[in-house]
Amino acid sequence: MNWQYDKPEEIEARSFEIIRQELGSGASHPDPLLSAVLIRVIHTTADFSYAQNLCASKDAAALAIRALQEGASIVTDTRMAQAGIDKKRLEKFGGNVFCFMSDDDVAEAAKKNGTTRALAAMDKAAKLSMPLIFAIGNAPTALGRICDLSVRGMVTPRLVIGVPVGFVNVVESKEMLMAGPLPYIAVRGRKGGSTVAAAICNALLRLAGEDNR
Repeated sequence: MNWQYDKPEEIEARSFEIIRQELGSGASHPDPLLSAVLIRVIHTTADFSYAQNLCASKDAAALAIRALQEGASIVTDTRMAQAGIDKKRLEKFGGNVFCFMSDDDVAEAAKKNGTTRALAAMDKAAKLSMPLIFAIGNAPTALGRICDLSVRGMVTPRLVIGVPVGFVNVVESKEMLMAGPLPYIAVRGRKGGSTVAAAICNALLRLAGEDNR
């Protein structure tokens, strides 16, 4: 079988071209920065429903880009999201990617307090003395905990990416985020996931480096 495109960069470029064509001029987000995020999410998922479900607080993408350029680090709730984030781009700005889900002290705290590891991991992240972006793609308890900690003045995220996937407390945790004061990029409804969280981070990193394909 002969493939029309056999180089990775050719395949990616053609994929983005197809996405833009299928989205059309009226379906992309009015914020051009968020449109770039949307395109990368669709590229990752092949799911055009994100054109209707991806949402953000005012100037969220611009605020996140500035935070990354100033060296903000990213905290995720899964190793999958951590692995998927472009660490080379992030490190150029002085940031790191953290995931505390497998840490022994997080497991001990969760067992002691009768909580999920995701919640305990956010408690640990809140103690980091650096600007942070939270990318939540799996655990609604993590997203709810960030909202709670922020209300109590224990963490002030530069951005919260709220895209947990599933059925239990997923929609409720997203609605909590969207109703609050934190800058956010979220996906309404049940969809999302670690790959979506990583895709949003990577889109923002590309924009921060002025590579906004």
